[in-house]
Amino acid sequence: MSLAATVESYRCRAFAWRNSLSLSRKLALALAGAAVIGIAAQVRLYLPWTPVPVTGQTLAVLLTAVLLGRNWGGVAAALYVALGAAGLPWFAGAAGGVGYLAGPTGGYIAGFVLAAFFLGYVSDRFVRARSWYGLLGLMLFANFVLIHGPGLLWLGHVTGVTDIARLLWMGTIPFIPGDVIKAVAAAALAFACTPRKGTW
Repeated sequence: MSLAATVESYRCRAFAWRNSLSLSRKLALALAGAAVIGIAAQVRLYLPWTPVPVTGQTLAVLLTAVLLGRNWGGVAAALYVALGAAGLPWFAGAAGGVGYLAGPTGGYIAGFVLAAFFLGYVSDRFVRARSWYGLLGLMLFANFVLIHGPGLLWLGHVTGVTDIARLLWMGTIPFIPGDVIKAVAAAALAFACTPRKGTW
């Protein structure tokens, strides 16, 4: 058996194992995924002209969604949001509480859940989605539409900014280079880990 075939065999076994777990073990994996997102949230950089920080969350959300797959990537993101709202201090800056979600980044955090459910479903359901370009395209779409979309809407609501150009400069344009780099990194890691055949 060639090296490529051996690696593919291990990928398939790992994903088959993931899907054969009991409900309690899948929940444990989802909780672990939520913890990864929470840890990544502590990697942050604040820019002087926007209340939205640069964080590592996006990479964690995109990668966790694909690795945990249909439903469970989304459950991991939802657990991150729910437990953070309940007071667990794992939002950016070791913050917690429902009040954090009412702040300027609340829309982005809600978008994490949308993005994770979308990526988990599509990457599990469609083999072509697990190609390098497929994963990268899906992650860029999830990031800039499903995360930044609700993020900008909520940011505008909280700040009262109605000018689209100004809002984009506050909530999206400064983050494009970093978000593209994170999407490329997440796609590369996901591509290395996901099988090239089979659906779940």
